[in-house]
Order: sequence, then C-alpha cells, then structure tokens
Amino acid sequence: MNIKKTLSVLCAGAILSIGTQSMAADDYKLTLKLSHVFSPAEQLTKSMDAVSASILEKTGGAINIQTFPQAQLPAYKEGVEQVVRGAKFISVEDPSFIGDYVPDFKALYAPMLYRSFDEYVALTKTQMVADMKAKAEEQGIKILALDYIYGFRNLITQKVITTPADLSGMKIRTPGSKSYIDTLTAMGAVATPLPWGETLSAVQQGVVDGLEGSEFTNIGTKVYEGPTKNVANTHHILGTCGVYISIAVWNEIPAEYQAIIQDEFSKGANDMVELLKSQHGGVVKELESYGVKFNDVDGDAFRAALAPLYKEQDGMTPGVFKAIFSELDSMR
Repeated sequence: MNIKKTLSVLCAGAILSIGTQSMAADDYKLTLKLSHVFSPAEQLTKSMDAVSASILEKTGGAINIQTFPQAQLPAYKEGVEQVVRGAKFISVEDPSFIGDYVPDFKALYAPMLYRSFDEYVALTKTQMVADMKAKAEEQGIKILALDYIYGFRNLITQKVITTPADLSGMKIRTPGSKSYIDTLTAMGAVATPLPWGETLSAVQQGVVDGLEGSEFTNIGTKVYEGPTKNVANTHHILGTCGVYISIAVWNEIPAEYQAIIQDEFSKGANDMVELLKSQHGGVVKELESYGVKFNDVDGDAFRAALAPLYKEQDGMTPGVFKAIFSELDSMR
C-alpha cells in the first residue's frame, strides 16, 4: 500500500512537472533583433524576413524576430560582439567574423577554395565543421546556419582586371574582416575597409577604384549605375553568411521552439541556395544589358598570389587546411 502510494505521488509529480514545462513554453515570449548589411532588394534580406515570419507563425507568436537590414544595428564584427555579450540579438555575417573567436573558421572562408555552392554546403555538413561549431559554442556563439550563400565575390572596377599586377595601386573597398583585407592585399590591391553605406559614394567620388561583391549584390544595390562597369570573374571568395545567436539566450528557449527556429533557418538557407543557383544566369544577362562587362582572369596567377593565405595562423588546428583540401578532393 505504501509502495502504491509512493508511486502515485511520484507519477503525479512527473505529470505536474511536464505540465509546468508545457505552461512555461506556452507563456514564453522572446523578441530578438536580427542585423545584417544587405539591402531590402537583396535575396538575403528577403530570406531573413521570410524565415522570421515563419518562426513567428509556427511558434504562435512566442518568438518574434525583428529584422534590421543595411546595418541599422551593429553589424560585421560589432554584430558578432553583441552575440558574444549575450544580447537578445541575431547576427548574420560571413564566417570569417567567427574566426576572431574560433580561428579555424578563417580557413573555412579562405579564398578560392570552392568551385560551386554545393561543395561549400557539403563541407558545412562534415564532422570537421561540426567540431568548429562546438568550439564556437564554448565561446558563447550558437551557429544556426553557415550556408546563406549569396554568390561568388568578384572584382567590380572601372578598368579590366586579368592578373594580380593589374590591381597594383588600386584601392578596392572590402568589409572590415581581416580575412577580406588579407585576401585583397595578397591579390595585389590596396584593401580599403569601408562600411557598406559609404561604399557607393566612395566609388562615385573616386575615393576607391572599385569594390568586390557578387552579381546579386551588384544588381540588388545598383552598383552597375556607377562607373564600375567591369567585373573580373575572380571568384576569390564564396559569399555566404552564417546566422549566430548567444548560446546563453539559446539555452533559455524552450526545446520545442529551438527545434522550430533551427528547422526554419536550415530550410531558409537551402531554399536561398537553390533560388540563387536558378537565377544566376538571368542576373548576369540583366547586368550585361546595363553595360556591365564580364571577363575571365588568370586563375593560376591569382592562386599563386594567394598561396601564403593557406598557411595555418595562430590558434588554428594543425592540419586544418589539409583537412579541408582532403574533404573537397573527395567530393570532386
């Protein structure tokens, strides 16, 4: 009798506990601010807005992600710092900015590594990258996605560029990430970090001689309307963004909402990649109709110039580049 009574009390306690958790999830509300640098016309903005709206609907209004494009809120390095500090904030930046906390991410974002979107996506699903993500969590960063791809970045300039020598003395705008600065410097340019909001006017006024970016950025922000009508197909960096949230904030979110958030960001990345793959040819043709001229480059010359960047930097896992090359070779 006592045993039955004890079991009854334990069962009742378990039911109460489950009910309390359910009620906690039902009552849970969280507003997050999501920041990135892309314009409203670009696909990444549209994708972030769509994912946020879907999460709001599927969580019954519990998770409200407010999106802020064009660096209205802290972006780039400062955006990731907000995440690390534990703010209720989502930073959408390229993985090189996570390299400030987990240096192996700089290797993942090294120049001229990938031949296609699919290669990069496949690499992000390997155990090697899973280990990188785990190290990021130790630094306070939960990575929800790494593959919001927006195209290969190319040189957009006034003159035709075919070799590193052609870039000598040319000021090329880059984001403030060390990975970008090192890449453009190695390619022969004078890397000039500028906020995106100042870039187009800097090009118009001759403060810089060009910039680097994808065809989707070119058309989405109307770069083609300026004097930079030549695009050198360097494909020097695969433009992609990750989605980052504070691990402390993440751990406080009820599991059922975590699952929805993760699923929606993963689905959004896949949808964006497939959409851009289908649109790229049409975007190139449209840019050409506006007078933009595309040219191939001496890939071997650029790769030779960039070779020093494939050496391990301080804090990187020994053999990380060799591991990345091995993974890519196995795909090919």
